[in-house]
Amino acid sequence: MKRPIIISGPCSAETEEQTIATCTRLAETKKVDILRAGIWKPRTSPESFEGVGELGLIWFENAKRITGLPIAVEVANAEHVHKALAHGVDYVWIGARTTVNPFNVKEIAHALKGAKIKVLIKNPINPDLSLWSGAIERIAHTLGIENIWLVHRGFSAYGYSEYRNVPLWHLVFDIRRQFPETKIICDPSHICGNRENLLKISQIAADLNYDGLMIESHIYPNAAWSDANQQITPDSLNILLKSLKWRDVNSNSSIFSYSLNSIRSEIDQIDSDLFELLSRRMKLAEEIGRVKLTGNVSIYQEQRWKSIVERIMSRAKRLNLNEAFIHSILEIIHAESINRQNTVMNKTENI
Repeated sequence: MKRPIIISGPCSAETEEQTIATCTRLAETKKVDILRAGIWKPRTSPESFEGVGELGLIWFENAKRITGLPIAVEVANAEHVHKALAHGVDYVWIGARTTVNPFNVKEIAHALKGAKIKVLIKNPINPDLSLWSGAIERIAHTLGIENIWLVHRGFSAYGYSEYRNVPLWHLVFDIRRQFPETKIICDPSHICGNRENLLKISQIAADLNYDGLMIESHIYPNAAWSDANQQITPDSLNILLKSLKWRDVNSNSSIFSYSLNSIRSEIDQIDSDLFELLSRRMKLAEEIGRVKLTGNVSIYQEQRWKSIVERIMSRAKRLNLNEAFIHSILEIIHAESINRQNTVMNKTENI
């Protein structure tokens, strides 16, 4: 069973006492591999605490000397990189706000040329994998893909969510297929935005075979100058990590293999049936398009759409399916149905 990489430390280095005390206690748990701290904090509001700057690097460098653990900081431009390297930083990470800007990533890549360092690249704020892969490729061109780790911190989404940043786990599967040689670290702190869901998200990451976790920890989290709600004490982190179950990727048991393959065969058949039905449904959508064209009526029929949603959603409990899951599927099917009808009704020969 692999040992996960654990990265932890305060959201922000605030004072020398807070930085050293937090890092020292984390080292004493014997479970943390890399210390992290925010030195420069890109905040939405100019009134928010934006980090102590280079002074924090001095404190963090002392924490590295005292604990013997490597240190990691976020960088957003070439100046940050040069200062971090000058203070013995072992890992740098590119934050979500920087990943979205190819010019910033390119600047950081140039500043890192020749450095013996690993770079952690967080996913962009919005669910745009091309921005993430573009950042990876720019850094890889300078340092090589072997010196890059990926960090999944969730994605911003419109509307209500129980998470600060929704996980969208399937997008991580997509990026993993593109870059199978890279390690992937989960950042439950930024996904959750609170302490209550940290264990839940951390366990999901463990079950999805992530390579490690980045969790924010503060010696006095309630008094933290930034993101207080999502930080936990080093002792609480120790308890959380002890509660996690990191499982084997495979099993040598023949009974296990037989049981798993039997269930997978049934799933494969159900998937085949589902997509056959979806194909039939889209053919019917095209027929509806032809009827609407003949009747000269619009594609979108609000009352019809509402009735479909109400009818299917009313079955959620009986079907033992999450309502949000059902609604997401209905939205996708509806969008494709509209596309099919639009193609039928707006062919060039129909104009």
